[in-house]
Amino acid sequence: MRSLILFLFLSIPVQIMSQESVNGKYEEYILTPAPPQSPRINSPSLYGLRPGSPLIYRVPCTGERPIEFEAEDIPEGVLLNKETGIMTGIIEKPGSYTMILKAKNSFGHFSREFTLDVGDKLALTPPMGWNSWYIHYDRISDKTMREAADQMIATGMADYGYQYVNIDDCWMMKLKSEDVDINGKRRDKQGVIIPNKRFPDMKGMADYIHAKGLKAGLYISPGPSTCAGYEGSYKHEAQDAATFADWGYDFLKYDWCSYRKVAGKKSDPDYFIRPYLLMWDELQKQDRDIVLNLCQYGMGNVWEWGGEVGNCWRTTGDLGLEERKNLPGFYSIGLSNARHAKYAIPGGWNDPDYILIGWVGNAHGMAEGTPTDLTPNEQYSYMSMWSLMAAPLIFSGDMAKLDKFTLNVLCNHEVIEVNQDPLGKQAMLLEKTDHQFVMVKPMIDGSISVGIFNLNDEVKKITITWDDLEISGNKHIRDLWRQKDLGTFSDRFITEIQPHGVTLIRLFNE
Repeated sequence: MRSLILFLFLSIPVQIMSQESVNGKYEEYILTPAPPQSPRINSPSLYGLRPGSPLIYRVPCTGERPIEFEAEDIPEGVLLNKETGIMTGIIEKPGSYTMILKAKNSFGHFSREFTLDVGDKLALTPPMGWNSWYIHYDRISDKTMREAADQMIATGMADYGYQYVNIDDCWMMKLKSEDVDINGKRRDKQGVIIPNKRFPDMKGMADYIHAKGLKAGLYISPGPSTCAGYEGSYKHEAQDAATFADWGYDFLKYDWCSYRKVAGKKSDPDYFIRPYLLMWDELQKQDRDIVLNLCQYGMGNVWEWGGEVGNCWRTTGDLGLEERKNLPGFYSIGLSNARHAKYAIPGGWNDPDYILIGWVGNAHGMAEGTPTDLTPNEQYSYMSMWSLMAAPLIFSGDMAKLDKFTLNVLCNHEVIEVNQDPLGKQAMLLEKTDHQFVMVKPMIDGSISVGIFNLNDEVKKITITWDDLEISGNKHIRDLWRQKDLGTFSDRFITEIQPHGVTLIRLFNE
């Protein structure tokens, strides 16, 4: 049966939202059902790597451990650890290698098709993981990064596909610092970059993350210094690319920052692209896959050329610095990102910045973390919007303070499947008013995803018709956040949406 996926942001009972806690925050309500004890493999159906590059992939799988993993038709050169579900190895020959992944425990079994696409493209679905910036800032350390990897496994985030553990700024030596931990020689006699004393073993840290089946990411600027004033890659691009590969890193965030001081004249047609093209070319020479994230805030219409020199590109300024204007900043950032939907393709994604929920630090002054001021409605809308936009799902809150509510927002496999759909289409903005907006996303199975957002400060009843969506016939509808079937509808769907809330459904052909 050909399915039609339609995302309409979730209807939330009025009585729940009218209740406030003693401190004035809305009561948190959990919509995502707990996973069953039987196994469920949550990987996307497609994963890209280059010929000859080392593979490390932990099969995302929920269920009661221990779980035994198997794979039918696994390609030559690849091994699957039956106890951990971690795949490793090297495939030398380009091609598409489809296998059947299997998982079983004492409660049941599960299988799904999985393809390793060995060619010239990485990040065939949006990257998923965690970044240190919005919680640890310049307080980050080797210890904290290793703990984040531990927590990605312990909390179950890795079981839903989160795999990158990425350090942001402040791991290098800092220019003109009085702190003995971060002040010192920035490069050795051969020009190799020197980490600060809080990172005594960059390769060892990556190895530690890899041992868990996860991937390690890091950050630097193409300029002389980073945004926070630490050593940059300027005039050391080839050397740094080789060093990062030798250390074993899998992701590089490349942040414009001080590059403007050496970029030359803006009238130069290559003004914006030059530093990214340079690093992109150097990364292609390495013997490991490194996803390149262009962090340059949407300058020079990066969405038009970012896919030629990177795997994802920031389309706006920092979300953490976005001012609240009647609505939380993620709305304005997300709606700006939504305008560039046609440029998203497998291996090249519009990036509206990180998911800032749970405990996050105020970016103004790089403050210590505090609980988010977003309402539960807004957090469900945030995650739903990012999933519809095929945005990188990179959480940047405190991994050590993940609670049940935050995990329920981050870890709903039916919502994540929208983000990880291998067709690689970003939702288009179908309608936008001061009170609501609608987004529509085509899926690989011929289905569509639609999101309806209520921007009002009060409950709003919204109707979506099949004419609006250019579909016809009876549709069976499923609520994705609650993972619950709602019944069959003939030509329209009416939903009551709470303030800043969402309804999220999936439509199947009858």
